[in-house]
Amino acid sequence: MQDESDGYTKAQELRSFLFLTAVMAPVLAVIIVAGYGFAVWIYQMFAGPPGS
Repeated sequence: MQDESDGYTKAQELRSFLFLTAVMAPVLAVIIVAGYGFAVWIYQMFAGPPGS
């Protein structure tokens, strides 16, 4: 018989899944998009706007 300390319960797995999908995925998406926008902004400060 499997001991409870060996693995996660279904409730713990569900809570972890919901945290990853509802919290971490959107947060990471915002951080990645904001970081890219910041990098483009810094690049354009030195290289000038597009087409110049």
